[in-house]
Amino acid sequence: MRVVEFWLTVFVLFALLINGKAEVYIVTMEGEPVISYTGGIPGFEATAVESDEKLDATSQLVTSYAQHLEQKHDMLLDSLFDRGTYKKLYSYKHLINGFAVHTSPEQAETLRRAPDVKSVERDWKVRRLTTHTPQFLGLPTGVWPTGGGFDKAGEDIIIGFVDSGIFPRHPSFGSPSSDPYGPLPKYRGKCEVDPDTKREFCNGKIIGAQHFAEAAIAAGAFNPSIDFASPMDGDGHGSHTAAIAAGNNGIPVRIHGHEFGKASGMAPRARIAVYKALYRLFGGFIADVVAAIDQAVHDGVDILSLSVGPNSPPATTKTTYLNPFDITLLGAVKAGVFVAQAAGNGGPFPKTLVSYSPWITSVAAAIDDRRYKNHLYLGNGKILPGIGLSPSTHPNQTYTLVAANDVLLDSSVMKYSPSDCQRPEVLNKNLVEGNVLICGYSFNFVVGTASIKKVSETAKSLGAIGFVLAVENVSPGTKFDPVPVGIPGILITDVTKSMDLIDYYNTSTPRDWTGRVKSFKGTGSIGNGLMPILYKSAPQVALFSARGPNIKDFSFQDADLLKPDILAPGSLIWAAWSPNGTDEPNYVGEGFAMISGTSMAAPHIAGIAALVKQKHPHWSPAAIKSALLTTSTKLDRAGRPLQAQQYSETEAVKLVTATPFDYGSGHVNPRSALDPGLIFDAGYEDYLGFLCTTPGIDAHEIRNYTNTPCNYTMGHPSNLNTPSITISHLVKTQTMTRTVTNVAEEETYVITARMQPAVAIEANPPAMTLRPGASRKFTVSLTVRSVTGTYSFGEILMKGSRGHQVRIPVVAMGYWR
Repeated sequence: MRVVEFWLTVFVLFALLINGKAEVYIVTMEGEPVISYTGGIPGFEATAVESDEKLDATSQLVTSYAQHLEQKHDMLLDSLFDRGTYKKLYSYKHLINGFAVHTSPEQAETLRRAPDVKSVERDWKVRRLTTHTPQFLGLPTGVWPTGGGFDKAGEDIIIGFVDSGIFPRHPSFGSPSSDPYGPLPKYRGKCEVDPDTKREFCNGKIIGAQHFAEAAIAAGAFNPSIDFASPMDGDGHGSHTAAIAAGNNGIPVRIHGHEFGKASGMAPRARIAVYKALYRLFGGFIADVVAAIDQAVHDGVDILSLSVGPNSPPATTKTTYLNPFDITLLGAVKAGVFVAQAAGNGGPFPKTLVSYSPWITSVAAAIDDRRYKNHLYLGNGKILPGIGLSPSTHPNQTYTLVAANDVLLDSSVMKYSPSDCQRPEVLNKNLVEGNVLICGYSFNFVVGTASIKKVSETAKSLGAIGFVLAVENVSPGTKFDPVPVGIPGILITDVTKSMDLIDYYNTSTPRDWTGRVKSFKGTGSIGNGLMPILYKSAPQVALFSARGPNIKDFSFQDADLLKPDILAPGSLIWAAWSPNGTDEPNYVGEGFAMISGTSMAAPHIAGIAALVKQKHPHWSPAAIKSALLTTSTKLDRAGRPLQAQQYSETEAVKLVTATPFDYGSGHVNPRSALDPGLIFDAGYEDYLGFLCTTPGIDAHEIRNYTNTPCNYTMGHPSNLNTPSITISHLVKTQTMTRTVTNVAEEETYVITARMQPAVAIEANPPAMTLRPGASRKFTVSLTVRSVTGTYSFGEILMKGSRGHQVRIPVVAMGYWR
């Protein structure tokens, strides 16, 4: 039946395309969404929630007003257009008031001019922003015991994942028979049934599972045979992020017979709610993502994990903070949901963030302390470093080296790029068997049409003892990750070392006058690459992690708001994988994968936020964010300032001293976040004030998106009560105010401030005493001393008499006028 419905939909869309190039549009309407409706329409009482208050989706008031909004959407469309000339995909009722519709540009223009329509925006695409870290972060000893141990860490907290779905039968998502999950009445989400197996996706650990693909179908991008019209993960990315945040504790990571350790989520007892809106080939569409977020908040999630960002800025909005995606997330935060979003993978270049708004926690990616290395030992005594998660060849034994190009069955197969070693049928098994096969790392590996996994399979099927993959030329900054393989194997990533190998092979391999090999004389052996090396120089900001400064509009004007917010592990992260997953060709068919990206960093923060929420269930999203940020660290494990990977003049990778534009407040410290001492709180009204105070934002545009007039401003956007201070254009002296609230025992705090020399800084008062639950204001004044054309960095440090330390970064660029 589902297949019939799908093809009927395709037929309707085809008819639309014939009538004019139909596209998906997101339309916002006059009138408050459920979360903000304060009454005034006869027959419908108020449904608005106070800031940080959960939405009661079971209330009759909520359901009747939501139905009223949907009827208005349908009536508008019916009054303007003939049936069959458009297709409404979603009605958005809870966080924004509007709908997604697939229609022609001409009809979209008609909608733009219709009464009660505030904005019409063409849909745009999003993309995925593609274990050892619990120990690295100190969770088993420092955090989990305070919540009752790992078997209670995250209990009854629901994390919603807007991602590529989940593989429900993975042990990371199993429901333990010894301590099964009970019902959780606060969650009202659905659980779809797998159309193929007829089995539910939910098991208590997975508490909800739904998929959203209407915009993808309308755009003609959705293929049900590979994208799965269900929450099934056809990519791997969604299973990976869910396991990082909330996967079960102590799951053996076993690949090719070797156990790489035990995997665990940050909050292993938290529940998982799946909202699939990303797909393997094309990413996703904002219309589907907004529908997924709206549904997740309606269903009652506590935390949202978003490893997703826009492919490009929305074409129709000027301001980074004002678009259907960010405003939907503002509604989520108003409903008390903490939002962690990947900062983006456009680093190390400035202004590459894809997460902009103050109500979102934007997460940068760090390299943690675990690295893998391996070595190739040549017959001439040279030792060549490389990477390869593989066993060693037999100790005290060397093997003959044979290059793929010298063992071809037929010279005509050169058209298949045989040196890639992707096709065993073109190589002579008699010459390869018992030897080490040398292959070449070509551009095909970069684009994903060749994989190290396939090289390993080729070598194994030909009876090779192992393989060497040599990188002979490379684009500057190319990132190589170690890949687990079942036989001895190594990737030589340094081009000069690859040339050493090739020179040795050529000089030790005699040939006849035609170039054919007479005999293979070169020998070598491969070391053990399975054991990690732990480095004290961790954490470091990963090369790919997106950098600030933050921007307030798409002419790339600097914002008075620090982004990213925080740094978390995001490089070479082991976690669950879907056997259907094709996102990483080296892990096709595997149960685990080790991958990198700010996609991996965001769920670390989502899981740690769940632990904070468990300990402090009534804290607002801003309070949780504040606890994470003010207790983070700017030092690595050796006690030195954090470093960031960056390109050198030759475009090789080097390390430089990191700044808040790399790491935000610092690297997450879960233990301290549970007991921050003070918090910087903020709510919906504060975020509206920030928008209304930001120069260049049209008040009419703010009203269009928020249904609220600009009655409240805060003098300057840097007065928003965030745990950081950023002034992109500092002239003379500027004074900002912050309010802190004591969430611990009575304590006296001494306040100190420091700044790089170009800007003077002063904090007042120099000390304050706060009783439990009390709030106090303090001011920070910045004065231009000299104009350097670059940002100056500093910090405010609040040291408490009971041992709490609260730190906020300060960033400013001075101008004479």
